[in-house]
Amino acid sequence: QVQLVESGGGLVQPGGSLRLSCAASGIINSIYAMGWYRQPPGKQRELVAAITSGGNVNYVDSVKGRFTISRDNAKNLVYLQMNGLKPEDTAVYYCNAKSLKSYWGQGTQVTVSS
Repeated sequence: QVQLVESGGGLVQPGGSLRLSCAASGIINSIYAMGWYRQPPGKQRELVAAITSGGNVNYVDSVKGRFTISRDNAKNLVYLQMNGLKPEDTAVYYCNAKSLKSYWGQGTQVTVSS
């Protein structure tokens, strides 16, 4: 089993920044990729950014150049640095870990509004 706990969400004005953190615990050696997903109100959950155990990253086109995913293997943390936030980034953000199963955190709300 893998447990994931997100933190760092909140309310921010357009153009602002937030950093989300995801702390992983449990059988973490089995994890081969981690990612951040988001689910805007009334819409489906979508992949925002992912990073593999080898450090390869990918992003959805709408966040390229604004968001950065990174990981601290020593601390079992994954981050999502979000800059230049837009109202359309408003969503619940979920941390995901992939091993033999897919694991999810509880989600953290990000609201971008003036």
